[in-house]
Amino acid sequence: KEAVSHKEGPCLVLAGPGSGKTLTIAKRIESLIKVYKVRPEEILVITFTKYAAGEMRDRFQYVMEGRRLPVTFGTFHGIFYGILKWAYRLNQSNLLSDEEKYRILREILPGIDWDQEPEADEEKDYLQELAIEIGNVKNNCMDIEEYEPVKYTTEKFRKLYRTYEETKKKYRKIDFEDMLIQCRDLFMKRPDILKKWQEKFQYILVDEFQDVNQAQYDVVRMLAAPQDNLFVVGDDDQSVYGFRGAKPGIMMEFMKDYPKAKRVLLDINYRSSAYIVNGALRVIGNNKIRFEKKIEAFQKADETVHVQEVKDPVQEAEYVLEKIKECQEK
Repeated sequence: KEAVSHKEGPCLVLAGPGSGKTLTIAKRIESLIKVYKVRPEEILVITFTKYAAGEMRDRFQYVMEGRRLPVTFGTFHGIFYGILKWAYRLNQSNLLSDEEKYRILREILPGIDWDQEPEADEEKDYLQELAIEIGNVKNNCMDIEEYEPVKYTTEKFRKLYRTYEETKKKYRKIDFEDMLIQCRDLFMKRPDILKKWQEKFQYILVDEFQDVNQAQYDVVRMLAAPQDNLFVVGDDDQSVYGFRGAKPGIMMEFMKDYPKAKRVLLDINYRSSAYIVNGALRVIGNNKIRFEKKIEAFQKADETVHVQEVKDPVQEAEYVLEKIKECQEK
């Protein structure tokens, strides 16, 4: 109730697994519209995947008893691309596909005296790793001249990055990460355009906040200003997008950036039994950078957690299959 009835200003909701966060977000939107009389078109809900955005929209519609209202639901990339499309008249032909990205990298590697030539059967994985490293520079909003690559020779990687960016410009293409970084640049250079979007979206809700990277966080903060009606929901113990520059530390930064932010903990797990919840807490409790939280299980203890050691993935698969058959028989 405390999270749902939050009206204005920043709010951080720490939502453990199985704690009903999707329903909490849907009910908050309902509360903004019904109780606080906010216009639906002023509400923006951002998630990480199209699937999650669709699920959130469906849950909201269910809460509203089937009424379709013009609340905007979308992914970070979808929303930011929409803003760029409006500002720069972009269309699908300007988007760089993964295959085109690999082709550009394949073209430029020989010309920059790259010291590692991948084997033919490993080429795709190799180019994918290179593309991820290039993306990391942008996701973390870093200057290439200060970026230290994880796997590659610093000077050569910087040269590769610059050549890749020049080639992309030549083809008038933008890649996945450009949607974030170019939106950030647009808002920084054009306060008039930023103001237009700030006026459109008065209330912003972000799901899975533990998975945001620096570029996404910067844009959302600019968009939410000056009212800062920013409602972020996440669990720092569940961050999975480290490879895309996400860092759960941003959740800690949120409380520093918004010292007056309200903080709500959804501390009851409705999904798993008490043994599972307590076992998980004992494991994650070893992490140093995290919010301290006590999560309680709604369900009774049931069976204890069993840890099975196996010698390889094949044996693991056989073991899992056996367990599924046992569960089905029960």
